[in-house]
Amino acid sequence: MILAISIALYEQVSEEKNIYITVIAIVVFMFGMMQLSAKNPSKNQEKEEDAD
Repeated sequence: MILAISIALYEQVSEEKNIYITVIAIVVFMFGMMQLSAKNPSKNQEKEEDAD
């Protein structure tokens, strides 16, 4: 994910911007965020477990 962010930022400051590289970097970043979010339980799930 850090590599994807770095590539996206580098593309933004370069003179010749390639939109495809930026879009791919954003997609990779979002996919990584989804993977990280899946590992963390939601707050609502914790409250439901406490109620049982």
